[in-house]
Order: sequence, then C-alpha cells, then structure tokens
Amino acid sequence: GEIFGILRQMKETFESNLSASQKEEMANQKAYEDLKAAKEDEIAAGQAQIEAKTGELADTDEKNAQAKVDVEDTKASLSADEQFLMMLKEKCQMTDKEWEERQKMRQLEMEAVSKALAVLAGDDAHDLFTKTFNPAFVQTRSAEES
Repeated sequence: GEIFGILRQMKETFESNLSASQKEEMANQKAYEDLKAAKEDEIAAGQAQIEAKTGELADTDEKNAQAKVDVEDTKASLSADEQFLMMLKEKCQMTDKEWEERQKMRQLEMEAVSKALAVLAGDDAHDLFTKTFNPAFVQTRSAEES
C-alpha cells in the first residue's frame, strides 16, 4: 500500500506538472507566434521602405542628372550671351563714335553754309553781282526748230 500511495502521489504530481508544463508550453507557443508575426510585419515594412527609398533614390538621381544637364546648358547659354553682349557693346561704341563724327561734320557743314550765306547775302556780293550782271545776255525768247 505505501508504495502505491507514493506512486499515486507521484502520478498526481507528474500530471499536475505535465498540465502546468503544457499550459506554459502553449503560452510560450502563443508568445512565439505573436513575436514571429510581429517580426514578419517589421520585415515586410522594412522591405516596403527599402523599395520606396530605392524609388526615391532613382528619382533623385534622375533629377540630379537633369539638373547637371540644365547647368551645362545654362553655362553655355550664359557664355554665348556674354560674348553677344561684348560684341554689342563694341558695336554700340563704334556707332556712338560714328554718330559723334557725323554730328561734328554736320556742325562744320552748317557753319560753312552759314558763312557762305553771309558772304552771298552781304553788300559786297550784291555790289559785285550788280556790276557784272549784263541784261543783254538774258534770254528773252526761244525758237524751236523742227
């Protein structure tokens, strides 16, 4: 009897330990499944973020390349515009010089014409004209031959 009592008690202890161990194992299994699901969600989110960042990087690289091309085009355009500006300034300077020369020439011409008019309108010129004018040389009629 006593051995059966000890064995029964051991059996009850083992059964309660087994039940507790099974409950603990089920709780651990549930915790593992929850942790595994959370980690898989984190991995999926990380993958999605990697794909998004890769797409952003590609867009940024493309925009950067386009910006570099735009910079080169702008530099070339700037250089051409600066050369045009220099040529235009030189041409304007030459045109200004020519204008000043023409203005000086016109001023000298106007002074010469004024002097000539003064000489021709003066009393000496009138007297000379009257002395040298002969009315006999004036044409009074014309004849037409056919």
